[in-house]
Amino acid sequence: MAKSLAQEFTKGLWKEIPPFRLVLGLCPVLGVTTSMKNGIGMGLATAFVLICSNILVSLLRKVVPSKVRIACFIIIIATFVIVVEMMMQAFVYGLFLDLGVFIPLIVVNCIVLGRAEAFASKNSVIPSMADGMGIGLGFTFSLAALGAVRELLGTGGLAGDIFGFLPYELPNLFGASFEPFAFAVQAPGAFICLGLMLFLLNLVPSK
Repeated sequence: MAKSLAQEFTKGLWKEIPPFRLVLGLCPVLGVTTSMKNGIGMGLATAFVLICSNILVSLLRKVVPSKVRIACFIIIIATFVIVVEMMMQAFVYGLFLDLGVFIPLIVVNCIVLGRAEAFASKNSVIPSMADGMGIGLGFTFSLAALGAVRELLGTGGLAGDIFGFLPYELPNLFGASFEPFAFAVQAPGAFICLGLMLFLLNLVPSK
């Protein structure tokens, strides 16, 4: 049992890490990763919704009629997205403004709905929670890594704070003579950086 739970958790950290292995949820990946801070914030918000919805879908899997299961899953996911929105507005309003429309778009994130349909609706609560935690953390790491790469190339350093109380500042990591690649924090840079990271990551076997 413990080994099985460990496998369900760790698969999302490498073997099925989104978006680099599953290539899912690319809308927020491309839209919000102009900085590492935004990537972490969006990843953790999605992870919260994913874990909570997996748990509730698993609890209700035997009472939800199969014909309306997708509609029910979307309602469950939307409920937790509203919770995330309200919490972010209350405690990290600046980050909420930075992420903008991408927070409510978690409702239609194919990673969240996909895990509810493919896993949580067929498994008990504890494995479903482990699955949600692994996939959610993997998604967070992916967004943070892509955001860090784009921010480094676009500004030459890293600066910001995580949720308003964990500040970090690493300016001019490439030296004062470094000329930032401004395109890296623009829309074309998102596609190029993601493509390069997909290429490099997939050189390494997933097993």
